[in-house]
Amino acid sequence: MPKLEFFYDCSSPWTYLAFAGIRPLAAELGVAIEWRPILVGGVFNAVNPDLYEAREKIFQNKPRIEQMMKDLTEWADYRNIRINWPSFHLQVNSVKMMRGCLVALQNDIGEQFSERLFRGYWSDHQDVSGADSLADIAAELGMSRNSFLAELDSETIKMKLRENTEEVVSRGGYGSPTMFIDTEHMYFGNDRLPLIERRLRQLL
Repeated sequence: MPKLEFFYDCSSPWTYLAFAGIRPLAAELGVAIEWRPILVGGVFNAVNPDLYEAREKIFQNKPRIEQMMKDLTEWADYRNIRINWPSFHLQVNSVKMMRGCLVALQNDIGEQFSERLFRGYWSDHQDVSGADSLADIAAELGMSRNSFLAELDSETIKMKLRENTEEVVSRGGYGSPTMFIDTEHMYFGNDRLPLIERRLRQLL
């Protein structure tokens, strides 16, 4: 069975699109997804530190923003999800969100937890980046709030997030989502899912 890894940060709308697309694809093909939370800011700092300045220029370019939002809207329709750009997006730090994803994964609620983060942040306009909001989601999914909060700030979880981030960079990744099939075949971005499907079908 092919190995499929999905390195991701929930603060990216394009990653939400890929998340929404890769889950039914993997289910259809019977391929398990190895979820790998990362801190995309750490990736940018390592491989593309000029991105922040470039992004500021993009957000000042009205025609380009309008085209980007059109693309997002059409992709969201295609994936059958809603994307509403949150007003607080540029002020949000995703560190606790992605640590939370790791805690959830260790407690067998990782995929559901990530889906709730994506939906809350990108569809429902909720700031789910704080510890209390994350603990609420974990509790809804059956995990103890106290246990979740204790693990969220543990050195083990902090180290795992750093390791995942450093690993994707060392393997050539430069953003979120970055996906690998059988370790060596790397794909970046939501629009690569047709290529992922093609390779997976070839390998099955």
